Amino acid sequence: MADRILILDYGSQYTQLIARRIREERVYCEIHPPDRSPGWIREWDPAGIILSGGPSSVYDDEVPGAGPELLEVGVPLLGVCYGMQLIGQLAGGHVVRAGRREYGRAVLEVVAADRLFDGFESGEEITVWMSHGDHLSEPPPGYEVLARTESSPVAAFGAIDRDVYGVQFHPEVMHTARGEEILQNFVFGIAGCAGTWTPGCIVETQVRNVRERVGADQVICGLSGGVDSAVAAVLVHRAVGDRLTCVFVDNGTLRKGERRSVERVFGEHFGMRLEVVDASSLFLERLSGVTDPEEKRIRIGHTFIDVFEEAARGVGGVRFLVQGTLYPDVIESISVRGPSATIKSHHNVGGLRPDMPFELIEPLRELFKDEVRQVGRELGLPEELVGRHPFPGPGLAVRVLGEVTEERLAVLREADAIYLEEIRAAELYDEIWQAFAVFLPVRSVGVMGDARTYENVIVLRAVTSRDGMTADWFQFPHDVLGRISNRIINEVEGVNRVAYDVSSKPPATIEWE
Repeated sequence: MADRILILDYGSQYTQLIARRIREERVYCEIHPPDRSPGWIREWDPAGIILSGGPSSVYDDEVPGAGPELLEVGVPLLGVCYGMQLIGQLAGGHVVRAGRREYGRAVLEVVAADRLFDGFESGEEITVWMSHGDHLSEPPPGYEVLARTESSPVAAFGAIDRDVYGVQFHPEVMHTARGEEILQNFVFGIAGCAGTWTPGCIVETQVRNVRERVGADQVICGLSGGVDSAVAAVLVHRAVGDRLTCVFVDNGTLRKGERRSVERVFGEHFGMRLEVVDASSLFLERLSGVTDPEEKRIRIGHTFIDVFEEAARGVGGVRFLVQGTLYPDVIESISVRGPSATIKSHHNVGGLRPDMPFELIEPLRELFKDEVRQVGRELGLPEELVGRHPFPGPGLAVRVLGEVTEERLAVLREADAIYLEEIRAAELYDEIWQAFAVFLPVRSVGVMGDARTYENVIVLRAVTSRDGMTADWFQFPHDVLGRISNRIINEVEGVNRVAYDVSSKPPATIEWE
């Protein structure tokens, strides 16, 4: 039996969080839709299966379900919330509408400190996170109550004669006290996983896979300088060496020193074949007069395709294209209700034409972002790159509000460089999810050297976040903000006012465009 966990996704907003918690324990897991057949599951050969929660009721029409044969697959099962109710129904129990729904924190009493609650005491109370309207009024035949709350008489159950368990609460969220221990008890104590899935193991496996697949053929990679493409490129280079050619396109909207940094890290430090294409004039020409942010993105995307395809033809004999697809992209392409409700499809790089004569290599498609960073460190990438904040594909073009010109980009580039330099000097960079400067298309009256000025405004943005879906503005120490503002106004010609954005997401977005 393989040392991995299968997660069947019934639509919970926390499904990815379950996967992240398990992977933090160095155990590999994958998320799949719930319609996987027992035969497919046996072939995939998991050490254990987790059924996620979901927004449905087991009594709703056309809800994702499972057949009773799921209980006979022969590997340990853990149902979470809706997943527990589904197991209960399959086992002959009755799910009822709760007289009092539970949303948020609840007090859980451990009734039986069995294997799932190993390390707990019978009668012990902990705070857990609930989110349900249905529950089981009593355990199914052959099952026993392991925990309860005031509103849920069966808040956790376990089969008497086999390793099938259910919890009505969410052990994966940080609001559940000791939830990590409950998951560890299932993954290690019940499913018997060993926890050997490390960054070194990932690198070794992917290098072997890429080497076997590529053989003696040529590979090309569109290198952006961001974390994903950088890690993918270095990993593939370790596998195939000089048969990989990386193409870096300078589109004229990069941050200060970006091009030189890419040349230094990939060309000089790693000794990779690197083709640098300076297409800044072409990009700026196609952005001339454009103020709509969506139009900016479209024009930059189309121009990148043209430039990259031309560079690829210049390399010649290329069979494979490296893409930095991550696991969240893969998950978004899979629906819990089947292919008709697929959210989106990730089939190529940045809109590259589907008739391009390349086969994709996606060495990071099984990894979350934090795992990619760990693999990057394992590969020897500098921390400055591995820990880098997210940066938009269109670059500074969507941080220059209004028309993008060379002059405006120059002002923003200098202001942004000072901002990030001061954040690093204050040792705040790693506390922030994303920080950047924005150029506003307005002018402000000021006074410099007893003379009136009428110059540009720079807005600073910094947010904290876990995944970018929601974000709070970062509360800088006032002296740090003052120092940043003072330097930008004194050192960047054309700026006489600096403002700080204190909007959260929602209602605002992280980027301005």
